[in-house]
Amino acid sequence: MAGPKTLLVLENFINGKFVPCSSYIDSYDPSTGDVYCRVPDSGKEEVEIAVTAARDAFLSWSSKSPQERSQIMNKLADLIEHDLEAFAQAESKDQGKTITFARTVDIPRAAYNFRFFASSILHHTTECTQMDHIDCMHYTVRTPVGIAGLISPWNLPLYLLTWKIAPAITSGNTVIAKPSEMTSVTAWMMCKLLGKAGIPPGVVNIVFGTGPKAGEAIVSHPEVPLISFTGSTLTAQHIRQRSAPHWKKLSLELGGKNPAIIFEDANLDQCIPTTVRSSFANQGEICLCTSRIFVQRSIYNEFLKRFVEETRKWKVGSPSDPTASMGALISKEHLEKVKNYVKKARAEGARILCGEGVDSLALPTGNQNGYFMLPTVIAEVKDESCCMQEEIFGPVTCVVLFDTEEEVIKRANGVKYGLAATIWSSNVGRVHRVAKRLQAGLVWTNCWLVRELNLPFGGMKASGIGREGAKESYEFFTEVKTITIKH
Repeated sequence: MAGPKTLLVLENFINGKFVPCSSYIDSYDPSTGDVYCRVPDSGKEEVEIAVTAARDAFLSWSSKSPQERSQIMNKLADLIEHDLEAFAQAESKDQGKTITFARTVDIPRAAYNFRFFASSILHHTTECTQMDHIDCMHYTVRTPVGIAGLISPWNLPLYLLTWKIAPAITSGNTVIAKPSEMTSVTAWMMCKLLGKAGIPPGVVNIVFGTGPKAGEAIVSHPEVPLISFTGSTLTAQHIRQRSAPHWKKLSLELGGKNPAIIFEDANLDQCIPTTVRSSFANQGEICLCTSRIFVQRSIYNEFLKRFVEETRKWKVGSPSDPTASMGALISKEHLEKVKNYVKKARAEGARILCGEGVDSLALPTGNQNGYFMLPTVIAEVKDESCCMQEEIFGPVTCVVLFDTEEEVIKRANGVKYGLAATIWSSNVGRVHRVAKRLQAGLVWTNCWLVRELNLPFGGMKASGIGREGAKESYEFFTEVKTITIKH
């Protein structure tokens, strides 16, 4: 008779050491539904210790030259790349994503985040002006803010955590970071590499736990003057309220309800497979995924037929299966939430063309209790439907037709979000014209998710406040000061 499974038990990482916690919460393997990990249920006490460590480390770390910090960041990137396969396996198991996605996207990008900011920190310049008629010179300097509170989500765990840690510490700040309690393993693994890379104790502190306890303690702490958060719009509203009394700097990267606009002159051979990918990559659990597809009337029927055919080619299976296109959703609760949107669409009279409730899902024996769902395409849904207005954050996309350019711009903008959009057309003038009028922080044309990290990333309206990128992140994680010299 087999004995009980040994659970992985994580510990907080504070002041360069792993520290046990007095209470823990369960973390599940999304592909099986089994508890496989225990995560610290941290709160005010643990955050207070982390604040002390970060405060004590700040003066020494912020005094290091950009070149010194850059070398350390590159060393950390080397170490992550050396252990890439172990990180990928852990990320896949913890989050439910396919091993292929973790191996080719999540972990390489996590390492590259450190390399990118290790380079960009060496190339920032400041301003200088002269007033010769009164013998004065003015110049600016940028200094780190202090302790940065970083809260990252569960969909791209190490990828988005390092997207925050890297610019924060290369700019000279110390950090207290809280990954999602549902996907904490790769952050814990990275902690083992920090000392080897040369990061001094107290510079990076990782406190695991839930938003209401650990997140709340970070956000409301008066000695944490800066919060960078990626997650839901609802949580961000709470963060703004809790931060307001302390006048904290905020960077909030939130949800999206991203449109793809397919004009009649689009190259469908390129458009269709790319739009399937933009709809269902990472189980649709990416804030940039396409969830509303507007197709011009003359090509609507052809597009819909080919799009459904291409969607049905996507294989849902065990995350460890290298041939799987999609793995499991993050949790049982999230799976039910996503499925309920499909039920609502059907109740409203929409047509479910493939996926949930239409096609059968065959899973390996060991994954029968996992949180899996087929990629689902919905048609004939009204713009005011919750499926067209609310962020579903799963493998569900809606396809509707339009007639004119003016009409589709208005409809694409008719949601509270404004993160990303995609345009498919061979008319260059139209592409520029429509891109300019769309209320979105990022607009891709004839492609999707082609990222240039030097340029601003972020959304409009309920999709967030602030931008991330080489220049934008540096400015967020520093304070500018104007100095005047009379000579």
